[in-house]
Amino acid sequence: MHYYRYSNAEVSCWYKYLLFSYNIVFWLAGVAFLAAGLWAWSEKGVLSDLTKVTGLHGLDPVVLVLVVGIVMFTLGFAGCVGALRENICLLKFFCGAIVFIFLLELAVAVLAFLFQDWVRDRVKEFFENNIKSYRDDIDLQNLIDMLQKMNHCCGAQGPDDWDFNIYFNCSSESKSREKCGVPFSCCIPDPAQKVVNTQCGYDIRKKSKSQWDDQIFVKGCILALEAWLPRNIYIVAGVFIAISLLQIFGIFLARTLISDIEAVKAGNAF
Repeated sequence: MHYYRYSNAEVSCWYKYLLFSYNIVFWLAGVAFLAAGLWAWSEKGVLSDLTKVTGLHGLDPVVLVLVVGIVMFTLGFAGCVGALRENICLLKFFCGAIVFIFLLELAVAVLAFLFQDWVRDRVKEFFENNIKSYRDDIDLQNLIDMLQKMNHCCGAQGPDDWDFNIYFNCSSESKSREKCGVPFSCCIPDPAQKVVNTQCGYDIRKKSKSQWDDQIFVKGCILALEAWLPRNIYIVAGVFIAISLLQIFGIFLARTLISDIEAVKAGNAF
């Protein structure tokens, strides 16, 4: 008895190359993130002395860039090779990882909504820890300055949070010129000044709090972020939905291609 394979029992080129195109973008983005992260580390001398990473008590933004880059590079590589080589193992790895990330995002969003007080406490703790390391890492410093300038805020709960940093602490033992001050990013910008005055926050907290309003932002960044979210809820929701749809589309392509490959293999077995 002879068995014949039907002429249409083949892997769909449409799904195969669409999945490849989908993943090549992730792979190239992963390469870009990795290159940027490694370049930033080389500029800070971390590549020659990795203890600089473990010695930082706050967040090194470069670590986040590298983690995102590694994840995107790995998934993009697995998806590209899996699609081109019709490798079920790589495709299942890609699909499973995307499903895991999607479920993780969903769980974080739900838990953040249900346990808002706990999240607020963790954000406060996280922000205070990074304030302590403000002068220890230039990337962290730039990140905090950007956050404070964009949201017109200062510190986690307010300007006095800068007491957590040894350079800005009001302690009598401190020899720092920035003692009892705040970073320049806390200062209310003067439209008439074309050059940023990096010393505008010096000694400001030695003055009475009634004088702060005219010179620095007095709202804490946590309160500023809490006020920002309701105003931009549609933008946040739109970004979340767009990312979710892209992930679901990738899962659909991978599962469809896996089904095609398995169907062809089953047809060849007869």
